Amino acid sequence: MNGQEEVFSQGLASASYYDRLFDTQAAKIMPGEFFVTRLDMMVVTVLGSCVSACIRDRVTGIGGMNHFMLPGEDNANGPVSVSARYGVHAMEMLVNRLLQHGAQRQNLEAKAFGGGKVLRGFTTNTVGIRNANFVLHFLKTERIPLVASDLLDVYPRKVCFFPKTGRVLVRKLKTLRNNTIIERERNYESRLRNMHIDGGVELF
Repeated sequence: MNGQEEVFSQGLASASYYDRLFDTQAAKIMPGEFFVTRLDMMVVTVLGSCVSACIRDRVTGIGGMNHFMLPGEDNANGPVSVSARYGVHAMEMLVNRLLQHGAQRQNLEAKAFGGGKVLRGFTTNTVGIRNANFVLHFLKTERIPLVASDLLDVYPRKVCFFPKTGRVLVRKLKTLRNNTIIERERNYESRLRNMHIDGGVELF
């Protein structure tokens, strides 16, 4: 990206590249990352049991995506349980960065994806369900309209989000023949167990 583009595209993303298939600049995000932009570009991720929220200002087209999961079980169902703090943090990082870029709170709309049951033998076989339930609960609590979703099932997904228009393309990876996604999410879950989020949970 050039200097001007960097001003309008911020966040954590593992890779920025030019996608020849869609003829557009793209940013790829991995577990624990997010990306926000004002540009006419694509944000891409691949989800297993993790979830992604694609949120945009429907008036200006400022938008972004995150990729996260809730670590472990904690026997608490409230929105600010120990585990859910990590989900709240991931959602706050995305929404706050959108607002910093000029998005208006009242214009936000969301689409949610992921939560597949793909991690057999994982810490818990309900991790995808918990992630899906969390993102739905968060959006409802914060009154951000959910205009589309593709959650749960047993397949990983590739998600391509075009914030400027709100278009999302989802491809279920039914013939995936390697453990890359599973190992990536196992490693991410392990990192979460050793991560601490300071302070209380602030809902905007």
